Parts: sequence; C-alpha cells; structure tokens
Amino acid sequence: MNVTILGAGHMGSAMAARLAETGHQVTVWDRDPNHSHQLSGAAKIAPALTAALGDASVVITMVTDGEAVHDLAQQMLPVMRADTVWVQASTVGAAWADRLRDLADAHGRTMLDAPVSGSTGPARNGTLSWLVAGPATGVGAARPVLDALGERLLVVGEHQEASRLKLVVNTWMTAATVAMADSLAACDTLGISRAALLEVISDGPLAMPYALAKARLMNAGDYAAGFPVELALKDIRLTGKAEGGQPPLVHAVEQRLQRAVDAGHAHDDVAAVATVA
Repeated sequence: MNVTILGAGHMGSAMAARLAETGHQVTVWDRDPNHSHQLSGAAKIAPALTAALGDASVVITMVTDGEAVHDLAQQMLPVMRADTVWVQASTVGAAWADRLRDLADAHGRTMLDAPVSGSTGPARNGTLSWLVAGPATGVGAARPVLDALGERLLVVGEHQEASRLKLVVNTWMTAATVAMADSLAACDTLGISRAALLEVISDGPLAMPYALAKARLMNAGDYAAGFPVELALKDIRLTGKAEGGQPPLVHAVEQRLQRAVDAGHAHDDVAAVATVA
C-alpha cells in the first residue's frame, strides 16, 4: 500500500523503516527537515505536505501533541483523497481526540483514533499494540498497515475510546517505572542485592516484563530514549486534565517526572527517573 507518515521523529522513523521493509511504499514528511536524518531504508522524503499526501491510501500522524496534529489536519484534510484512511497514532488525550474527530467528520474523511502502545523498538520490529477506535470500514482498509507494524490490534470502540485508554495505559506504565526505581533504591538502602529482587519478581504473578526491562536500563545506567521523560510527563498531565484532577499517586509521578526534566533528562528514557529522588 501507499502509506504516508507525517512526523519523522523516533517513532515515525521506526514505523517508516518497518513499513518499507514489509513491502509498502512509504513517504515521510516532517515540519522540521532536520528530523529526516533519522530515516533509514527505502522511505521517500517529501519536500512538502501536499506532495507527501499524493496517492496515499493510509496517512499516519505521529507527532508530539494534539495542537501539532490539529495543525497538520487543517492542512491535510481538505486535500487528502476522499478514500484515504487517516490513522491518528499520536497520543493527544481525550479533548484533542474529540476535536480531531469533529474536524475529520467536517471534511468527510475517515479517521481512526489509533494511539499505539509501545516504543521505538516494537515499532521497528512490528510488535506494537494498536488501540483503535473508529468505523469498521476504516479499520479494514488500514489493516495491512496496522498488521505490518503491530502484533496486536484491539478495537475498543467507534469513537475516541482509544485515546482515553492510551492515557490510562501510559499512566500505569510510568507509575510502574517509578515504583521499580524506588524498589531498586530500597534494595541499596537495605543492603539487599538488586539481583535478588529481580529474581523474585521475574516469574509468577509478580512478573511484569515492562518493569523488568526498565530495571535493566536502570542497572546499566542506559537511558537512551525509548519513551522519553518529556512525553511521559505530557501524558500524565493529559490524564489529569481528562479526570478533572489527579489522584495522589498520579500527582506524585508527575512531580518525579518534572524533577527528571529539571535534572536534564527530558529527552532520556523514562527509566531516568531512577536518577532523581
């Protein structure tokens, strides 16, 4: 299929490489031309947004926030092919997802509210989990692209339920990362081997592969971005807005992320919360 990806950051670039490898014709455009250096493989770089849309059957938006997506949508929807499916894969929160759906409807275009669960590694390997809400016809039309990028596709509704679920998922992931950082620190304080803790929780009902993966990064002091701190902080704040106020635990996680940003870890992986108390 002809696929256009709008956004050549870490995730957009990984998606482009994977899709090109699996036989799709991929075109990429980014507001910042400097992002194009991250691209590898057979993806084509478009010189302008209108040129990027071309004959695309599927357009994926993968940018930072709702405002950025809305700006792109205002430009692309009037000129996009009527039968093109817009896969809105950015994490934008509930309010922005609603506005984007209204905008797509106003232009008579099919939009899938489809944030992904997973970071750059799964995107590159085609093992993302898709959370999708939208019309069944749109899901069917975009399915070859979604399947090339993900190993799971969960259709959770026909409206904007996926963006709401993504906020909850990211809140849970980030809170688990902070809990792991503090558990490892507690081992150090109590004179217990970190390896002993990880052995206890590596199997059975306490096992959590995501948290264990973050523990390995913390132990190695390796904070190369998979899920950057600044994006985790953005999502935690979106959760607070959606709920009309943050529960105490979520508020504590937000404060921890902010301290990590203040310490210079905004672009590092969320595992960098281990470096700040």
